[in-house]
Amino acid sequence: MSSKTLAVFIIFFNFFSNINADEKQSIINNLIKTNNMTFSFKQITREKVETGYCVLVFDNKLRCSYEDKLQKEIIINDKTLVVMQKRYNKKFFYPISKSIFLNILNKNNLINLIHKSNLIVNDNIELIYLDENGKKMKIFFQGKNYELIGWWVEDKFQNEIFFSLKIDKINTKIADKNFKIPSVN
Repeated sequence: MSSKTLAVFIIFFNFFSNINADEKQSIINNLIKTNNMTFSFKQITREKVETGYCVLVFDNKLRCSYEDKLQKEIIINDKTLVVMQKRYNKKFFYPISKSIFLNILNKNNLINLIHKSNLIVNDNIELIYLDENGKKMKIFFQGKNYELIGWWVEDKFQNEIFFSLKIDKINTKIADKNFKIPSVN
């Protein structure tokens, strides 16, 4: 390889490395300013499509209401996940302490994940992350305003879950009572 070819390659590599670093930093800067968000969502697991509305508060608080016949709600507060089926008055409790999903709900974890991820820029920005157990996660951000628009994860049963979202509001007043974990009874 000639020295001119090598120089062009190094310049080209550094140019794209800097673009990727700038994109990641823009996403991080946007996240730093975000304390909470409300959004509508579409979740696809296998061939099942579910929709609804969520409230996310950094760190580790999420409440989602599904538009389904079971009147399903999910509440995450710190390391506890509750899935409720209001129609049948059923509650299911799960620990999520080892879930890759906690990387999205905790701002510092999400920022660390962004730093460690591989970045692909198309119309939107896709960050690809592999954890120490080989679990793959993709997180999607808008290319223009760097807002979160979804994620793809594989659950412990090897189900692929695609979750897309459309943010309605950012940094509004949200009461802590929305994330109260119900009693077992």
